[in-house]
Amino acid sequence: MTDAATCLSVRKGTKSFAGSVALDSVDFEVKGGEIHALIGENGAGKSTLAKVMAGAVPLTSGSLLIDQQVCAFHSPADGLRAGVAMVYQETSLIPSLTVAQNILLGHEPWLNSFGTAERAARQALKSLDFDVEPTALVQDIGPAERQMVEIARAVHLNARVLIFDEPTASLSPAERDKFFNLLEALRRRGKAVVFITHALEEALTISDRITVLRDGRRVVCGPAQSFDRQLLVQLMVGRDLDERSTELGHCGVGGLELLAVDSVGSGVDGPRISLSLKSGEVVGLAGLVGAGRSDLAKFIAGLSRPQNDCNWSIRLRGEAVTFNTPRDAIAAGIVYVTEDRKLDGLFETMTTDDNIYLAAQARRRGWLRIYSRAIRKRLADYWRARLAIRTLHGDAVVSVYSGGNQQKVVIAKALAQDPEVIIFDEPTRGVDVGAIPQIHDVIREVAEDGKAVLVISSYLPEILRLSDRVLVMRDGRITASFDRADASEDLIMHAAVH
Repeated sequence: MTDAATCLSVRKGTKSFAGSVALDSVDFEVKGGEIHALIGENGAGKSTLAKVMAGAVPLTSGSLLIDQQVCAFHSPADGLRAGVAMVYQETSLIPSLTVAQNILLGHEPWLNSFGTAERAARQALKSLDFDVEPTALVQDIGPAERQMVEIARAVHLNARVLIFDEPTASLSPAERDKFFNLLEALRRRGKAVVFITHALEEALTISDRITVLRDGRRVVCGPAQSFDRQLLVQLMVGRDLDERSTELGHCGVGGLELLAVDSVGSGVDGPRISLSLKSGEVVGLAGLVGAGRSDLAKFIAGLSRPQNDCNWSIRLRGEAVTFNTPRDAIAAGIVYVTEDRKLDGLFETMTTDDNIYLAAQARRRGWLRIYSRAIRKRLADYWRARLAIRTLHGDAVVSVYSGGNQQKVVIAKALAQDPEVIIFDEPTRGVDVGAIPQIHDVIREVAEDGKAVLVISSYLPEILRLSDRVLVMRDGRITASFDRADASEDLIMHAAVH
Protein backbone atom coordinates (compact mmCIF):
# COMPACT_ATOMS: atom_id res chain seq x y z
CA MET A 1 0.00 0.00 0.00
CA THR A 2 2.81 2.44 0.84
CA ASP A 3 4.22 2.18 -2.70
CA ALA A 4 0.84 2.50 -4.42
CA ALA A 5 0.02 5.58 -6.44
CA THR A 6 -2.18 8.30 -5.00
CA CYS A 7 -5.56 8.13 -6.71
CA LEU A 8 -7.20 11.19 -5.20
CA SER A 9 -5.97 14.07 -3.06
CA VAL A 10 -7.06 17.42 -1.67
CA ARG A 11 -4.48 20.15 -1.13
CA LYS A 12 -5.12 23.15 1.11
CA GLY A 13 -8.85 22.51 0.76
CA THR A 14 -11.03 25.23 2.25
CA LYS A 15 -14.83 25.36 2.21
CA SER A 16 -17.05 28.07 3.69
CA PHE A 17 -20.83 28.17 4.08
CA ALA A 18 -22.36 31.64 4.57
CA GLY A 19 -19.17 32.89 6.21
CA SER A 20 -18.67 29.83 8.45
CA VAL A 21 -15.60 27.74 7.70
CA ALA A 22 -16.35 24.01 7.43
CA LEU A 23 -12.90 23.05 6.05
CA ASP A 24 -9.78 25.06 6.77
CA SER A 25 -6.78 24.34 4.52
CA VAL A 26 -7.11 20.55 4.76
CA ASP A 27 -4.69 18.12 3.09
CA PHE A 28 -5.92 14.59 2.40
CA GLU A 29 -5.02 11.71 0.07
CA VAL A 30 -6.03 8.13 -0.60
CA LYS A 31 -4.00 5.52 -2.51
CA GLY A 32 -4.95 2.51 -4.58
CA GLY A 33 -5.27 -0.65 -2.49
CA GLU A 34 -5.75 1.40 0.68
CA ILE A 35 -8.55 1.86 3.21
CA HIS A 36 -8.14 5.35 4.64
CA ALA A 37 -10.35 6.10 7.67
CA LEU A 38 -11.55 9.66 8.24
CA ILE A 39 -12.75 10.41 11.78
CA GLY A 40 -13.69 13.40 13.90
CA GLU A 41 -16.45 14.86 16.03
CA ASN A 42 -19.78 16.00 14.61
CA GLY A 43 -19.16 19.16 12.62
CA ALA A 44 -15.44 18.43 12.21
CA GLY A 45 -15.79 18.55 8.41
CA LYS A 46 -15.70 14.85 7.50
CA SER A 47 -18.84 14.76 5.36
CA THR A 48 -17.98 18.10 3.76
CA LEU A 49 -14.56 16.80 2.74
CA ALA A 50 -16.14 13.62 1.37
CA LYS A 51 -18.66 15.62 -0.67
CA VAL A 52 -15.83 17.75 -2.07
CA MET A 53 -14.03 14.61 -3.23
CA ALA A 54 -17.24 13.22 -4.77
CA GLY A 55 -18.11 16.44 -6.62
CA ALA A 56 -21.23 17.26 -4.59
CA VAL A 57 -19.68 20.39 -3.03
CA PRO A 58 -17.08 22.71 -4.66
CA LEU A 59 -14.07 24.01 -2.76
CA THR A 60 -13.95 27.68 -1.84
CA SER A 61 -10.19 27.52 -2.29
CA GLY A 62 -7.54 24.82 -2.68
CA SER A 63 -7.16 21.99 -5.18
CA LEU A 64 -8.67 18.60 -5.92
CA LEU A 65 -6.37 16.18 -7.78
CA ILE A 66 -7.00 12.90 -9.58
CA ASP A 67 -3.82 10.94 -10.36
CA GLN A 68 -1.81 14.05 -9.39
CA GLN A 69 -3.66 16.16 -11.97
CA VAL A 70 -5.71 19.16 -10.83
CA CYS A 71 -9.37 18.79 -11.75
CA ALA A 72 -12.65 20.52 -11.00
CA PHE A 73 -15.87 18.64 -10.26
CA HIS A 74 -19.05 20.63 -10.82
CA SER A 75 -21.40 17.79 -9.90
CA PRO A 76 -21.37 14.17 -8.66
CA ALA A 77 -21.70 13.15 -12.33
CA ASP A 78 -18.24 14.65 -12.93
CA GLY A 79 -16.94 12.63 -10.01
CA LEU A 80 -18.45 9.41 -11.36
CA ARG A 81 -16.90 10.01 -14.78
CA ALA A 82 -13.53 10.37 -13.05
CA GLY A 83 -14.10 7.11 -11.17
CA VAL A 84 -15.19 8.49 -7.77
CA ALA A 85 -18.37 7.10 -6.16
CA MET A 86 -19.81 7.94 -2.76
CA VAL A 87 -22.26 6.27 -0.37
CA TYR A 88 -23.81 9.18 1.52
CA GLN A 89 -24.61 9.18 5.21
CA GLU A 90 -28.19 10.16 4.38
CA THR A 91 -29.78 8.02 1.69
CA SER A 92 -29.76 9.39 -1.85
CA LEU A 93 -32.12 6.76 -3.24
CA ILE A 94 -35.41 7.57 -4.98
CA PRO A 95 -38.22 6.14 -2.81
CA SER A 96 -40.74 5.64 -5.63
CA LEU A 97 -38.36 3.46 -7.69
CA THR A 98 -37.51 -0.18 -7.05
CA VAL A 99 -34.25 -1.39 -5.58
CA ALA A 100 -33.15 -2.59 -9.03
CA GLN A 101 -33.99 0.73 -10.71
CA ASN A 102 -32.01 2.64 -8.06
CA ILE A 103 -28.94 0.44 -8.46
CA LEU A 104 -28.87 0.93 -12.23
CA LEU A 105 -30.10 4.54 -12.25
CA GLY A 106 -28.10 6.64 -14.70
CA HIS A 107 -26.26 3.61 -16.07
CA GLU A 108 -29.06 1.65 -17.70
CA PRO A 109 -28.29 -0.24 -20.94
CA TRP A 110 -29.79 1.11 -24.17
CA LEU A 111 -32.16 -1.84 -24.38
CA ASN A 112 -33.48 -2.02 -20.85
CA SER A 113 -36.43 -3.76 -19.24
CA PHE A 114 -37.66 -4.51 -15.73
CA GLY A 115 -36.45 -8.08 -16.12
CA THR A 116 -32.98 -7.02 -17.21
CA ALA A 117 -32.69 -4.52 -14.36
CA GLU A 118 -33.93 -7.06 -11.84
CA ARG A 119 -31.44 -9.70 -12.93
CA ALA A 120 -28.50 -7.26 -12.88
CA ALA A 121 -29.47 -5.91 -9.46
CA ARG A 122 -30.06 -9.38 -8.02
CA GLN A 123 -26.59 -10.43 -9.19
CA ALA A 124 -25.03 -7.29 -7.68
CA LEU A 125 -26.75 -7.86 -4.34
CA LYS A 126 -25.97 -11.56 -4.30
CA SER A 127 -22.28 -10.90 -4.94
CA LEU A 128 -22.25 -8.83 -1.76
CA ASP A 129 -24.35 -11.37 0.19
CA PHE A 130 -27.02 -8.70 0.83
CA ASP A 131 -30.53 -10.03 1.40
CA VAL A 132 -32.64 -7.36 -0.33
CA GLU A 133 -35.45 -7.99 -2.83
CA PRO A 134 -34.64 -6.14 -6.12
CA THR A 135 -38.31 -5.68 -7.02
CA ALA A 136 -39.23 -3.94 -3.73
CA LEU A 137 -39.89 -0.22 -3.73
CA VAL A 138 -37.25 1.67 -1.76
CA GLN A 139 -39.99 3.40 0.23
CA ASP A 140 -41.08 -0.01 1.55
CA ILE A 141 -37.71 -1.20 2.88
CA GLY A 142 -35.99 -0.25 6.13
CA PRO A 143 -32.93 1.94 6.74
CA ALA A 144 -30.56 -1.04 6.91
CA GLU A 145 -31.78 -2.39 3.58
CA ARG A 146 -31.53 1.07 2.01
CA GLN A 147 -27.93 1.30 3.18
CA MET A 148 -27.21 -2.05 1.52
CA VAL A 149 -28.70 -0.77 -1.73
CA GLU A 150 -26.51 2.37 -1.54
CA ILE A 151 -23.42 0.20 -1.08
CA ALA A 152 -24.42 -2.16 -3.90
CA ARG A 153 -24.98 0.78 -6.25
CA ALA A 154 -21.54 2.25 -5.53
CA VAL A 155 -19.78 -1.09 -6.02
CA HIS A 156 -21.81 -1.79 -9.18
CA LEU A 157 -20.37 1.42 -10.73
CA ASN A 158 -16.89 -0.18 -10.55
CA ALA A 159 -15.35 3.14 -9.45
CA ARG A 160 -11.64 3.47 -8.65
CA VAL A 161 -12.29 5.51 -5.52
CA LEU A 162 -15.17 4.64 -3.19
CA ILE A 163 -16.17 6.94 -0.33
CA PHE A 164 -18.33 5.49 2.45
CA ASP A 165 -19.87 7.99 4.89
CA GLU A 166 -21.03 6.14 8.03
CA PRO A 167 -21.91 2.98 6.06
CA THR A 168 -22.28 0.69 9.08
CA ALA A 169 -24.56 2.91 11.19
CA SER A 170 -27.71 1.04 10.07
CA LEU A 171 -26.23 -2.46 9.82
CA SER A 172 -26.47 -5.36 12.23
CA PRO A 173 -23.24 -7.01 13.48
CA ALA A 174 -23.56 -9.79 10.88
CA GLU A 175 -24.12 -7.27 8.10
CA ARG A 176 -21.13 -5.22 9.30
CA ASP A 177 -18.95 -8.31 8.97
CA LYS A 178 -20.15 -8.74 5.37
CA PHE A 179 -19.36 -5.09 4.67
CA PHE A 180 -15.85 -5.39 6.12
CA ASN A 181 -15.25 -8.46 3.95
CA LEU A 182 -16.32 -6.31 1.00
CA LEU A 183 -13.80 -3.62 1.95
CA GLU A 184 -11.07 -6.23 2.14
CA ALA A 185 -12.00 -7.47 -1.33
CA LEU A 186 -11.97 -3.92 -2.72
CA ARG A 187 -8.54 -3.35 -1.22
CA ARG A 188 -7.21 -6.55 -2.82
CA ARG A 189 -8.57 -5.36 -6.18
CA GLY A 190 -6.55 -2.13 -5.86
CA LYS A 191 -9.49 0.18 -5.14
CA ALA A 192 -8.99 3.31 -3.05
CA VAL A 193 -11.45 3.41 -0.14
CA VAL A 194 -12.29 6.35 2.12
CA PHE A 195 -14.10 5.13 5.23
CA ILE A 196 -15.85 7.69 7.49
CA THR A 197 -16.99 6.28 10.82
CA HIS A 198 -17.74 7.23 14.41
CA ALA A 199 -16.99 3.67 15.54
CA LEU A 200 -13.31 3.99 16.42
CA GLU A 201 -12.84 0.24 16.80
CA GLU A 202 -13.87 -0.16 13.16
CA ALA A 203 -11.34 2.42 12.01
CA LEU A 204 -8.56 0.79 14.03
CA THR A 205 -9.42 -2.72 12.79
CA ILE A 206 -10.08 -2.27 9.07
CA SER A 207 -8.09 0.76 7.93
CA ASP A 208 -4.50 1.18 6.75
CA ARG A 209 -4.28 4.88 7.59
CA ILE A 210 -6.33 7.23 9.78
CA THR A 211 -6.84 10.97 9.39
CA VAL A 212 -8.38 12.95 12.26
CA LEU A 213 -10.24 16.22 11.67
CA ARG A 214 -11.18 18.71 14.38
CA ASP A 215 -13.04 21.98 13.80
CA GLY A 216 -12.47 21.76 10.05
CA ARG A 217 -8.71 21.22 10.28
CA ARG A 218 -6.54 18.16 9.90
CA VAL A 219 -5.03 17.24 13.24
CA VAL A 220 -3.00 14.19 12.26
CA CYS A 221 -2.64 11.48 9.62
CA GLY A 222 -0.76 8.24 10.22
CA PRO A 223 -0.75 4.43 10.03
CA ALA A 224 -3.66 2.83 11.89
CA GLN A 225 -1.31 0.76 14.05
CA SER A 226 0.17 3.95 15.52
CA PHE A 227 -3.13 4.81 17.24
CA ASP A 228 -5.31 3.36 19.95
CA ARG A 229 -8.85 4.30 20.98
CA GLN A 230 -7.81 6.63 23.80
CA LEU A 231 -5.39 8.55 21.60
CA LEU A 232 -7.97 8.93 18.84
CA VAL A 233 -10.51 10.30 21.32
CA GLN A 234 -7.99 12.84 22.60
CA LEU A 235 -7.13 13.93 19.06
CA MET A 236 -10.80 14.20 18.07
CA VAL A 237 -12.06 16.25 21.01
CA GLY A 238 -8.84 17.97 22.09
CA ARG A 239 -9.12 16.69 25.64
CA ASP A 240 -9.37 13.52 27.72
CA LEU A 241 -12.90 12.14 27.62
CA ASP A 242 -14.50 10.28 30.49
CA GLU A 243 -15.97 7.31 28.64
CA ARG A 244 -17.84 5.40 31.29
CA SER A 245 -17.97 1.97 29.81
CA THR A 246 -20.55 0.19 31.90
CA GLU A 247 -23.35 1.76 33.89
CA LEU A 248 -24.82 5.20 34.35
CA GLY A 249 -26.29 4.97 37.83
CA HIS A 250 -29.38 2.91 37.04
CA CYS A 251 -32.61 3.80 38.72
CA GLY A 252 -33.51 0.27 39.70
CA VAL A 253 -36.85 -1.47 39.29
CA GLY A 254 -38.89 1.58 38.29
CA GLY A 255 -42.16 2.81 39.72
CA LEU A 256 -45.70 3.01 38.36
CA GLU A 257 -46.44 1.14 35.15
CA LEU A 258 -47.07 3.82 32.53
CA LEU A 259 -47.36 1.72 29.38
CA ALA A 260 -48.31 -1.90 28.72
CA VAL A 261 -48.52 -3.49 25.28
CA ASP A 262 -49.77 -7.03 24.65
CA SER A 263 -50.69 -9.04 21.59
CA VAL A 264 -52.11 -12.56 21.31
CA GLY A 265 -51.89 -14.52 18.07
CA SER A 266 -54.65 -16.63 16.59
CA GLY A 267 -52.59 -19.79 16.94
CA VAL A 268 -51.50 -21.75 20.01
CA ASP A 269 -48.13 -20.10 20.58
CA GLY A 270 -49.43 -17.69 23.20
CA PRO A 271 -48.57 -13.99 23.50
CA ARG A 272 -46.32 -12.67 20.76
CA ILE A 273 -45.63 -9.38 22.53
CA SER A 274 -45.72 -8.50 26.20
CA LEU A 275 -44.10 -5.17 26.97
CA SER A 276 -44.28 -3.06 30.11
CA LEU A 277 -42.63 0.31 30.77
CA LYS A 278 -42.49 1.84 34.23
CA SER A 279 -41.76 5.37 35.36
CA GLY A 280 -38.10 5.98 36.15
CA GLU A 281 -36.98 3.01 34.06
CA VAL A 282 -35.02 2.51 30.85
CA VAL A 283 -35.88 -0.67 28.96
CA GLY A 284 -33.56 -1.75 26.16
CA LEU A 285 -34.98 -3.55 23.11
CA ALA A 286 -32.39 -5.59 21.21
CA GLY A 287 -32.61 -7.79 18.14
CA LEU A 288 -31.37 -8.19 14.59
CA VAL A 289 -32.41 -6.00 11.69
CA GLY A 290 -35.88 -7.13 10.60
CA ALA A 291 -36.85 -8.53 14.00
CA GLY A 292 -39.73 -6.05 14.25
CA ARG A 293 -38.41 -3.62 16.85
CA SER A 294 -39.08 -0.44 14.88
CA ASP A 295 -42.44 -1.79 13.68
CA LEU A 296 -43.50 -2.27 17.31
CA ALA A 297 -42.32 1.22 18.25
CA LYS A 298 -44.18 2.82 15.35
CA PHE A 299 -47.38 0.95 16.27
CA ILE A 300 -47.17 2.20 19.85
CA ALA A 301 -46.60 5.77 18.62
CA GLY A 302 -49.56 5.70 16.21
CA LEU A 303 -47.40 5.70 13.09
CA SER A 304 -48.58 2.38 11.68
CA ARG A 305 -51.02 -0.47 12.18
CA PRO A 306 -50.00 -4.11 12.71
CA GLN A 307 -49.99 -6.28 9.59
CA ASN A 308 -50.80 -9.58 11.33
CA ASP A 309 -53.86 -11.28 12.81
CA CYS A 310 -53.00 -10.61 16.43
CA ASN A 311 -55.31 -8.94 18.92
CA TRP A 312 -53.46 -5.91 20.25
CA SER A 313 -53.94 -4.12 23.54
CA ILE A 314 -52.29 -0.86 24.64
CA ARG A 315 -52.82 0.47 28.15
CA LEU A 316 -51.55 3.88 29.22
CA ARG A 317 -51.59 4.51 32.98
CA GLY A 318 -53.88 1.47 33.27
CA GLU A 319 -56.47 2.64 30.73
CA ALA A 320 -57.01 1.08 27.31
CA VAL A 321 -56.09 3.45 24.48
CA THR A 322 -56.00 3.41 20.68
CA PHE A 323 -53.79 5.72 18.65
CA ASN A 324 -54.84 6.20 15.04
CA THR A 325 -52.29 8.93 14.35
CA PRO A 326 -49.03 10.16 15.89
CA ARG A 327 -50.94 13.24 17.03
CA ASP A 328 -53.13 11.04 19.25
CA ALA A 329 -50.04 9.47 20.83
CA ILE A 330 -48.29 12.81 21.34
CA ALA A 331 -51.39 14.29 22.98
CA ALA A 332 -51.43 11.30 25.35
CA GLY A 333 -47.74 11.77 26.19
CA ILE A 334 -45.99 9.20 23.97
CA VAL A 335 -43.22 10.36 21.63
CA TYR A 336 -41.14 8.34 19.15
CA VAL A 337 -37.59 9.39 18.14
CA THR A 338 -37.23 7.95 14.66
CA GLU A 339 -34.28 5.93 13.38
CA ASP A 340 -34.54 7.75 10.02
CA ARG A 341 -34.07 11.43 10.78
CA LYS A 342 -33.99 12.51 7.14
CA LEU A 343 -37.30 10.87 6.23
CA ASP A 344 -39.30 11.30 9.43
CA GLY A 345 -37.40 13.40 11.95
CA LEU A 346 -36.69 16.88 10.61
CA PHE A 347 -37.95 19.79 8.58
CA GLU A 348 -34.68 20.06 6.67
CA THR A 349 -35.42 23.48 5.15
CA MET A 350 -36.13 25.03 8.57
CA THR A 351 -33.79 26.24 11.29
CA THR A 352 -33.10 24.49 14.58
CA ASP A 353 -35.27 27.06 16.38
CA ASP A 354 -38.26 26.40 14.11
CA ASN A 355 -37.91 22.62 14.31
CA ILE A 356 -37.88 22.60 18.12
CA TYR A 357 -40.61 25.21 18.52
CA LEU A 358 -42.99 23.46 16.13
CA ALA A 359 -42.44 20.18 17.98
CA ALA A 360 -43.34 21.84 21.29
CA GLN A 361 -46.50 23.23 19.72
CA ALA A 362 -47.62 19.72 18.75
CA ARG A 363 -48.38 18.84 22.38
CA ARG A 364 -50.73 21.79 22.81
CA ARG A 365 -54.46 21.14 22.64
CA GLY A 366 -57.07 23.14 20.81
CA TRP A 367 -56.90 25.18 17.64
CA LEU A 368 -55.32 28.35 19.04
CA ARG A 369 -51.57 28.68 18.37
CA ILE A 370 -49.91 31.95 19.32
CA TYR A 371 -46.47 32.32 17.73
CA SER A 372 -43.93 33.84 20.13
CA ARG A 373 -40.43 34.65 18.92
CA ALA A 374 -39.23 35.05 22.51
CA ILE A 375 -40.49 31.60 23.58
CA ARG A 376 -39.16 30.09 20.36
CA LYS A 377 -35.67 31.47 21.00
CA ARG A 378 -35.68 30.60 24.71
CA LEU A 379 -36.77 27.02 24.03
CA ALA A 380 -34.24 26.51 21.23
CA ASP A 381 -31.39 28.07 23.25
CA TYR A 382 -32.17 25.72 26.15
CA TRP A 383 -32.05 22.55 24.04
CA ARG A 384 -29.07 23.75 22.01
CA ALA A 385 -27.11 24.16 25.24
CA ARG A 386 -28.36 20.97 26.89
CA LEU A 387 -27.54 18.76 23.89
CA ALA A 388 -24.49 20.78 22.74
CA ILE A 389 -25.93 21.30 19.26
CA ARG A 390 -23.28 23.00 17.13
CA THR A 391 -24.75 25.33 14.52
CA LEU A 392 -22.98 27.10 11.66
CA HIS A 393 -24.96 30.28 12.29
CA GLY A 394 -28.35 31.25 13.71
CA ASP A 395 -30.26 31.18 10.45
CA ALA A 396 -28.76 27.97 9.06
CA VAL A 397 -31.25 25.31 8.00
CA VAL A 398 -30.69 21.88 9.53
CA SER A 399 -29.93 20.25 6.17
CA VAL A 400 -26.43 21.80 6.27
CA TYR A 401 -25.65 20.40 9.74
CA SER A 402 -23.53 17.33 10.32
CA GLY A 403 -25.44 14.08 10.80
CA GLY A 404 -24.69 14.03 14.53
CA ASN A 405 -26.02 17.53 15.09
CA GLN A 406 -29.13 16.69 13.07
CA GLN A 407 -29.68 13.73 15.38
CA LYS A 408 -29.45 16.00 18.41
CA VAL A 409 -32.10 18.29 16.90
CA VAL A 410 -34.41 15.27 16.46
CA ILE A 411 -33.94 14.34 20.12
CA ALA A 412 -34.50 17.95 21.19
CA LYS A 413 -37.76 18.02 19.22
CA ALA A 414 -39.00 14.95 21.07
CA LEU A 415 -38.01 16.11 24.53
CA ALA A 416 -39.45 19.58 23.95
CA GLN A 417 -42.89 17.92 23.83
CA ASP A 418 -42.50 16.91 27.51
CA PRO A 419 -43.61 13.28 27.02
CA GLU A 420 -44.30 10.73 29.73
CA VAL A 421 -43.20 7.82 27.55
CA ILE A 422 -40.39 8.27 25.03
CA ILE A 423 -39.13 5.69 22.54
CA PHE A 424 -35.59 6.17 21.22
CA ASP A 425 -34.92 4.24 18.00
CA GLU A 426 -31.13 4.08 17.44
CA PRO A 427 -30.57 7.34 19.39
CA THR A 428 -26.81 7.62 18.77
CA ARG A 429 -26.66 6.57 15.12
CA GLY A 430 -24.26 8.91 13.32
CA VAL A 431 -23.16 10.57 16.58
CA ASP A 432 -19.50 11.00 17.49
CA VAL A 433 -17.73 9.53 20.48
CA GLY A 434 -17.72 12.86 22.32
CA ALA A 435 -21.47 13.38 21.99
CA ILE A 436 -22.64 9.84 22.79
CA PRO A 437 -22.12 10.24 26.58
CA GLN A 438 -24.10 13.51 26.42
CA ILE A 439 -27.07 11.77 24.81
CA HIS A 440 -26.80 8.84 27.23
CA ASP A 441 -26.83 11.27 30.16
CA VAL A 442 -29.95 12.95 28.77
CA ILE A 443 -31.71 9.57 28.41
CA ARG A 444 -30.92 8.67 32.00
CA GLU A 445 -31.99 12.12 33.21
CA VAL A 446 -35.31 11.69 31.42
CA ALA A 447 -35.85 8.42 33.30
CA GLU A 448 -34.79 9.96 36.60
CA ASP A 449 -37.43 12.63 36.05
CA GLY A 450 -40.05 9.87 36.23
CA LYS A 451 -40.49 9.20 32.52
CA ALA A 452 -40.66 5.72 30.99
CA VAL A 453 -38.00 5.14 28.33
CA LEU A 454 -37.66 2.46 25.64
CA VAL A 455 -34.31 2.36 23.81
CA ILE A 456 -33.96 0.41 20.56
CA SER A 457 -30.33 -0.07 19.57
CA SER A 458 -28.28 -2.44 17.43
CA TYR A 459 -25.19 -1.58 19.47
CA LEU A 460 -25.23 -3.98 22.40
CA PRO A 461 -22.78 -2.05 24.64
CA GLU A 462 -25.24 0.87 24.45
CA ILE A 463 -28.14 -1.39 25.43
CA LEU A 464 -26.19 -2.77 28.39
CA ARG A 465 -24.97 0.65 29.48
CA LEU A 466 -28.36 2.33 29.52
CA SER A 467 -30.90 -0.32 30.41
CA ASP A 468 -32.49 -1.41 33.67
CA ARG A 469 -34.10 -4.30 31.77
CA VAL A 470 -33.28 -5.79 28.36
CA LEU A 471 -35.86 -7.35 26.03
CA VAL A 472 -34.92 -9.27 22.88
CA MET A 473 -37.07 -9.54 19.73
CA ARG A 474 -36.92 -12.14 16.99
CA ASP A 475 -39.38 -12.62 14.12
CA GLY A 476 -41.89 -10.21 15.60
CA ARG A 477 -41.84 -11.80 19.06
CA ILE A 478 -40.24 -10.88 22.35
CA THR A 479 -38.21 -14.01 23.00
CA ALA A 480 -36.23 -13.11 26.11
CA SER A 481 -36.10 -10.69 29.03
CA PHE A 482 -33.09 -10.01 31.25
CA ASP A 483 -32.50 -7.91 34.31
CA ARG A 484 -29.48 -5.66 33.95
CA ALA A 485 -27.43 -7.78 36.34
CA ASP A 486 -28.04 -10.94 34.31
CA ALA A 487 -27.69 -9.52 30.78
CA SER A 488 -24.61 -9.98 28.61
CA GLU A 489 -23.82 -9.55 24.92
CA ASP A 490 -23.56 -13.33 24.45
CA LEU A 491 -26.96 -14.01 26.04
CA ILE A 492 -28.64 -11.25 24.06
CA MET A 493 -27.17 -12.40 20.73
CA HIS A 494 -28.11 -16.02 21.47
CA ALA A 495 -31.72 -14.97 22.14
CA ALA A 496 -31.76 -12.82 18.98
CA VAL A 497 -30.53 -15.60 16.71
CA HIS A 498 -31.78 -18.93 18.17
